[in-house]
Amino acid sequence: MTTTCEHVAELGPDPAPSTPEGCEDCLSTGGRWVHLRLCLGCGKVACCDSSPAKHASKHFADEGHPVIRSFEPGENWRWCFVDDAVV
Repeated sequence: MTTTCEHVAELGPDPAPSTPEGCEDCLSTGGRWVHLRLCLGCGKVACCDSSPAKHASKHFADEGHPVIRSFEPGENWRWCFVDDAVV
């Protein structure tokens, strides 16, 4: 189920991905990821919470950018960390 949140209403067009080839932080440290997420605030590509390093959640904690979307082929869902919901 999806919900509407004020954070989605504040978004512009999707930003360009920082590292289209994978998680920016995992690529720099030699880590691995399970699934990728795109920060809709700045374009950072980060790994999901099923990944060992959970970089997307860490990015939210560090930067406060509330909405991400799946960066997996064929998926277009978005998640708001603040509202803890698919949006």
